[in-house]
Amino acid sequence: MIAQCKFLIYGVYKDDFVNKEMIINATTNGVEIALLENKKLVELHHEIADANFAVGDLYLGKVKKLIPGLNAAFIDVGFEKDAFLHYTDLSPYIRSILKFTQLTMQAKEGEDLDFSAFEPEPEIVKTGKINEVIKGKPEILVQILKEPIAAKGPRLSCEISLPGRFVVITPFNDIVAVSKKIHSAEERKRLQKIIDAIKPKNFGVIVRTAAEGKNSAELHEDLSMLIATWKSIQSNLRGAVAPAKILSEQDKTTSILRDLLTEDFNRIVINDRNIFNDTRSYIQKIAPEKAEIVSSHINGTPIFDQYGVSKQVKASFGKTVNLPSGAYLIIEHTEALHVIDVNSGYKSVSNNQEENALATNLEAAEEIARQLRLRDIGGIIVVDFIDMKLPDNKRKLQDAMDGFMKADRAKHAVLPISKFGLMQITRQRMRPEVNINTSEVCPSCKGTGKVSPTLLLVDEIENRLNYLVTHQHKNLTIRVHPILYSHLTKGIFSISWKWNRKYKTRIRVKSNPDNYFTEFHVFDSQDEEIKF
Repeated sequence: MIAQCKFLIYGVYKDDFVNKEMIINATTNGVEIALLENKKLVELHHEIADANFAVGDLYLGKVKKLIPGLNAAFIDVGFEKDAFLHYTDLSPYIRSILKFTQLTMQAKEGEDLDFSAFEPEPEIVKTGKINEVIKGKPEILVQILKEPIAAKGPRLSCEISLPGRFVVITPFNDIVAVSKKIHSAEERKRLQKIIDAIKPKNFGVIVRTAAEGKNSAELHEDLSMLIATWKSIQSNLRGAVAPAKILSEQDKTTSILRDLLTEDFNRIVINDRNIFNDTRSYIQKIAPEKAEIVSSHINGTPIFDQYGVSKQVKASFGKTVNLPSGAYLIIEHTEALHVIDVNSGYKSVSNNQEENALATNLEAAEEIARQLRLRDIGGIIVVDFIDMKLPDNKRKLQDAMDGFMKADRAKHAVLPISKFGLMQITRQRMRPEVNINTSEVCPSCKGTGKVSPTLLLVDEIENRLNYLVTHQHKNLTIRVHPILYSHLTKGIFSISWKWNRKYKTRIRVKSNPDNYFTEFHVFDSQDEEIKF
């Protein structure tokens, strides 16, 4: 019963009270963006200044090599390693893209290609061969699908798409599609009718979920901005020499706002005046009623410290992640996949082992969903939950994990728990995994894992005392770590007693928990520290 109640808390009521905040920290190296849900860190993004090859960037690339065996091509986009383009990532309108690229590059200054008058080429088949579609080594307009990861170059796509707040345009086709997340059939028809009436020829349009309830003027303004972006792409292509960047995706702050801004997104705090002005202007444009949620952080405290982000980063990264119940996760990465092991803690909600396992697994499932978003873990993830015997409990865990993963913008799939108690999750890998080293160098051993022997430390203290007494210092106090204090004061004839006898002056030893293990300080009779 207790586990069932816990499931209701985790699986049903949680989403009713989501309070979303964005904390933006501008540094000399770039911009750090933290997304909080109910004060809990769920996503962390780092936009490096002048970073290249970000997802969504458009490049004029040059085909370097066709690999029929892989049904793929390697494209030079200016990265140290050639980018990878598979046949399945070619647009059905790839012939049109190749033709358009050549015509635009060859256009003279001031000569604009009327895109609405462009005559598209026939579509390619889904199961064709890349060497039958791409001949020779042409220049080609491509979009970054995945950033460079480890030793791999970027992965490319020729399915060009330009996202806006309410719509996404896909040049070279005339298809209009409406997000399936808009459930009302009437609303879907209304949006389709509006877009059919306002969209130019040769542009496909995907209507996003955020367009629900919007009027024609709002949709037309969003579409017009994207058409203007496409015209700038045409302008940048004219006279370009491959490899060349044709269009940068909006900075990450703006793109996250574009994708995430909803009614329950109720605070954006920024510590940089320029980003504050840009963000406020952007929100004024796309959602004037939300402009007041943007505020500037001006006090002296670092913004990530002020809103608890730094502490959560320290607690959330690393091999071990602790949960409030005392349970913990072990997260390990191999070349092929990620493995997450769920371990029960020291607290129990009942005397029933099955209920305890379910309660711990539900708590772990919520944290695992957060960790996948926070670390941007992609590929195959295998989770070893605590064994449960009842099929109903396994189904509850499966449903809970599906619910927790709904907030994840990356494409993902959650498979049922296997007979071995393992759950497999696949998650789209878009960028390199966020990996933050939260460990610190030990101040005692300086990272070596070794400290000086206690006997030598005692000798070092005694040498200091000998020097001070020789120079007429009396009534000395030594402050040391509690463990060292125990060693120096142990027994009737302790080391500190012997020092008093030897130097014929009062020498007190005091415990100070703030000291490192091998750290000691000597104070005079006025309680002022004696520096050496």
